[in-house]
Amino acid sequence: MTTNHVLIVDDEADIRELLVITLMRMGIETTTAQNCGEAIARLGERAFDLCLTDMRLPDGDGMTVLSHIASHYANTPVAVITAYGSTDNAVAALKAGAFDYISKPIQLKQLREVITAALNLPRSIRKTNDKPDRKKGPVAANTEPSAEPARQRLLGDSAPIAKAREMIGKLARSQAPVHIAGESGTGKEVAARMIHADSSRREAPFVPVNCGAIPENLMESEFFGYRKGAFTGADADKDGFLHAAVGGTLFLDEVGDLPLAMQVKLLRVIQEKKVRKLGDTAEVAVDFRIISATHKNLGDKVAAGEFRQDLYYRLNVIELKMPSLREIPEDIPLMVAQLLVRLSAQSGFAQPQLSEEAMRALTSYDYPGNVRELENILERATALCNGERITAADLHLNDDAGANGSGGTSHAGERTLPLHEYLDVMEREQIVKALEQTKYNKTAAAKVLGISFRSLRYRLDRLGIE
Repeated sequence: MTTNHVLIVDDEADIRELLVITLMRMGIETTTAQNCGEAIARLGERAFDLCLTDMRLPDGDGMTVLSHIASHYANTPVAVITAYGSTDNAVAALKAGAFDYISKPIQLKQLREVITAALNLPRSIRKTNDKPDRKKGPVAANTEPSAEPARQRLLGDSAPIAKAREMIGKLARSQAPVHIAGESGTGKEVAARMIHADSSRREAPFVPVNCGAIPENLMESEFFGYRKGAFTGADADKDGFLHAAVGGTLFLDEVGDLPLAMQVKLLRVIQEKKVRKLGDTAEVAVDFRIISATHKNLGDKVAAGEFRQDLYYRLNVIELKMPSLREIPEDIPLMVAQLLVRLSAQSGFAQPQLSEEAMRALTSYDYPGNVRELENILERATALCNGERITAADLHLNDDAGANGSGGTSHAGERTLPLHEYLDVMEREQIVKALEQTKYNKTAAAKVLGISFRSLRYRLDRLGIE
């Protein structure tokens, strides 16, 4: 078994000794440096699995070491050590590509957790291949392995999609909080799952939470959990989302919908890394990474007093922008081809061909619901076409009545679907129409349909509508 080797950069002898002893007890070899110059020299001599560097050094700062490693040894994660209360330095380091940060005075539990997580990052090149060749200079940056099932779902080859994939790869090698911005249906949760799948937390849970779907009176109990007897109806202990995500990633979708009172409580959890269940007297430590997302502009909500500025800065350390489908029309044919393969496999029907006219219609459509809307359009067309060919008429893109099935009944008849399948198709069409009409706001869609939000959620799950 290969022993991990860590570079420690700090000008304080007692801190270096503490770090060396701690790592030695973890079975990890160490090399030390007292300043930036020594650190860069040591990096040129051998490969390291991790670098721990203080932010304040005699001949510069930890950002110099971080920048050098990012440029020449991209397979080596860096954790920076910051002075107590130096939040700005920590955030700057995370934005520059640091894996994580450790605050002074150093807490050994946090130190061990950061080291273990960093050494657990996936590596595409073994360190025997990372070893610098003095004749050739430092090794070039390498590409990290992908989480194939998730990565295949981020379809497209355009420059904006390629940029998003590259950013996702970088974010997977960090513990920094990430905020994913983008319109509804652009694949924000897909991106979050990709970050988690390539991260050091990939073996732990990914817990998605739709903040806009939780009634305000239930929000605290859903997030924090509760003890038996904490309130009427609390018949047994229950863990909340924050407990479920321990060790893994908590994905807060539509985080802009969090009420202000809940924002205060979430901010405290992020700062203290502790949670107390309703009805409990003791707090428990929690460790998870937060990825948030919203189709709204959080900066505007901060300006309007609807979102706390301090929480905004905690969540939005690094922003990932997901492009709308209007920005990447060249990717639509590829997306259509792959989505038809998947939809046909799910339905059990033979894959229909798409007419040239239908493809032209798809590539020129505006897509207010983005990729999610494209998938729903193709799902509807696949179910209602004659089974062999999807025409432009089957898409119902410019027909307000198309979404309610006015042109689909005869197609369904030609397909001779069983009654329950036909009714599911009709129900799906009505729900998709309401979602498109409300820009995929599920609460508003439920009102349009004249049903409760809970009933809509049930139907979305039963019909497999995302």
